[in-house]
Amino acid sequence: MELHLWLALVAAALLISLSPGAGAITSMSYGLSHGMRNAVFAVLGLQVGLVGQLLIVGVGLGSLIAASETLFEVIKWVGVLYLIWLGIGHWRAAGELRLKAAGAQFRPAQAFARAVLVNLTNPKATVFLVALLPQFIDPTRPEQMQLLVIGLTLVAVDTVVMSGYSGLASRLRRLVARPRAVLRLNRITGSALIGVALLLSLAHGRAPGSGH
Repeated sequence: MELHLWLALVAAALLISLSPGAGAITSMSYGLSHGMRNAVFAVLGLQVGLVGQLLIVGVGLGSLIAASETLFEVIKWVGVLYLIWLGIGHWRAAGELRLKAAGAQFRPAQAFARAVLVNLTNPKATVFLVALLPQFIDPTRPEQMQLLVIGLTLVAVDTVVMSGYSGLASRLRRLVARPRAVLRLNRITGSALIGVALLLSLAHGRAPGSGH
């Protein structure tokens, strides 16, 4: 994967991890209730769930590449439109962030298992990965190594962001739940997602069918 494409991947991964969602709420809930040190178990669980999603989506995309490069290109353009739609959705989202109670008694194994299920059973995560991954895969090259690079990047970025969320929540309870702050984050994320989608669409236009 070329450097500029990898940097675009990092930017997209950072944006989706920062956007308030099931993973962010889980991380902040455990950070609020049990502190950042204990929230590590939940953060690790989220990453295991993410890896599971990546494996499921990656196998499907691999089969798609083998079946039809043209269909794969269609999926890539649908993905661009989805990213734009997702950005618009963030712009229109309300500023309320509802944090769920993680429970008074902390059990590491339970926190880990619950977090795995949060990401593994999240349909929004599946749809996002289906939209995102084809933007960074060249169907003319072996997809296994490309998927490995993409997967490691997504997990690394998400681990840093979720750890930051849990740490921030454990220190600044009022700030992370403040509607105005959440609304501002939604709008910044939405604008950036639309920008990334437009950049990806321009890249496709410069080299039709090349995957870049």
